[in-house]
Amino acid sequence: MKRRPLATCRALLVLLLALVHAGTPAAPADAAALPSLAELEAMGARIGEIRIDAQDVFDTTDPKEDRWLFRLADRLHIRTRPGVIERALLFHSGEPLSVRVIDETERLLRSNHTLYDVQIRPVAWHDGVVDLEVATRDAWSLDPGFSAGRSGGANTGGLHIREYNLLGTGVSLGIGHSKGIDRSSNEFQLSADRVFGTWASINLSHASNSDGQRDAASVVRPFYALDARWAAGASASKDDRLDSVYDGGEMIAQYRHRQTQAEVFGGWSPGLVDGWTHRFSLGVALQDDAYAPEPGLTAPAELPPDQRLVTPFARYELLEDRFEKELNRNLIGRPEFFSLGLASTLQLGRASRSLGSSTDAWVYAASIARGFRPAGEQTLIAAARLSGQYSSGQVRRQQFGLQTQYYVPQGGRWLFYAAGAADLLTRPAPAETLQLGGDNGLRGYPLRYQNGTHRALFTVEERFYTDLYVWRLFRVGGAVFADVGRAWGGGTGNLRNPGWLSDAGVGLRIVNTRTAFSNVLHVDLAFPVDADADVRKVQLQVKTRTSF
Repeated sequence: MKRRPLATCRALLVLLLALVHAGTPAAPADAAALPSLAELEAMGARIGEIRIDAQDVFDTTDPKEDRWLFRLADRLHIRTRPGVIERALLFHSGEPLSVRVIDETERLLRSNHTLYDVQIRPVAWHDGVVDLEVATRDAWSLDPGFSAGRSGGANTGGLHIREYNLLGTGVSLGIGHSKGIDRSSNEFQLSADRVFGTWASINLSHASNSDGQRDAASVVRPFYALDARWAAGASASKDDRLDSVYDGGEMIAQYRHRQTQAEVFGGWSPGLVDGWTHRFSLGVALQDDAYAPEPGLTAPAELPPDQRLVTPFARYELLEDRFEKELNRNLIGRPEFFSLGLASTLQLGRASRSLGSSTDAWVYAASIARGFRPAGEQTLIAAARLSGQYSSGQVRRQQFGLQTQYYVPQGGRWLFYAAGAADLLTRPAPAETLQLGGDNGLRGYPLRYQNGTHRALFTVEERFYTDLYVWRLFRVGGAVFADVGRAWGGGTGNLRNPGWLSDAGVGLRIVNTRTAFSNVLHVDLAFPVDADADVRKVQLQVKTRTSF
């Protein structure tokens, strides 16, 4: 079989680089004069020294960032400790260099919101050994202030103070007061990743709410990487709240819901083999739900039945190592990683009265997702999920959902986006419905305007990403959009307007790129199409989301 000319040239280039650089002294060098990571891997290089360069929030050597405000921010900010970054690396000195492992390390570090930028590059190499530099730039991590939003005709807001990177350790600590659609809340949160130098994480939270209280705690050592071999953890939460029933965007009933959840699990994996990861877990889960009328409030015609499930379970996960880095998709001007490989989970458990359950039932959950490249730089991501119970010969409380997202770049600044979602409930408990309105995708209508056992929503957007970088803090974009959706079935839907609903509108997108709490601020004007007289002709939405 004849070698192709391109492959021959590549092989000759690698051989030439090996001859030229053999015996080169270990000294700092211009990265442009060094082989690439792929070339070093092809030459069988091993990792030598790993240098951690944890940098401030702003680069004051850049004239555009050499301003008094940015210098003050750098002085007030405590940089991430090098040891915190070093413990998060998936590679170590003495190991063979692997581009795949380095790419996964960058992906995991970038998922940490306390880091604004991550660069991993070779800085020197000699005698088959390469020294690497891990350069990170912090994001501003102290979030003191207030939040405000409007969605579906309802206002939300709050006051809070939260430090996402306490003393540069990666610990997050916060307190605050918020007012949401359903309740106001005083909250405390504490979370820490890689505690005591391990991959374990601890999360604690407490909320004293206007309608009850919620407490949650977890200690988990996850499958932190594709090649991680084991995981274990325990979590528990207790929630006492009021649940609401809506019709036409107006609350018509409320009832008390007391819920306790807990899980203990342990897992094993052979690691990443030929591009695939298989994970196996065993555990026990508890879910206890109790419902009651609330004195002084209108209760629904029928309450969900109380249920307690103690469920030993087995879980299987299958992941494909296929990720691609993109720009200007769901964020502006920052790298994003899309999982295009197969990702699936299957969990099956058996609840029985002998273990304290209120019924004998099979409890199941499954999910699957896959990315595709239809043509050129286009990206299509499809996902499905299923969960429910099987008892007494019937499927109960089953939820099934489908979702697709389609990205079509149109040059560097424009992108066409389309999304679709469909959901179905099978034999839900009374008062359990799927909701649709201004707070969950149908932007031109009041919140929770329709509800039922079926739901469908379709969205198209023409997105625009500008070069504006206001004060080196805010990136700006925009969108023209249209939504079409409907929720129906189950006898609980909006009887005044039960058909398909649609809207169109324009929106502004603003991203504060330099903070650990930066989400995408949406400011949308949405106009309902052929709406009833009870719906305002213009809906203003102001809210933060995790994506464009």
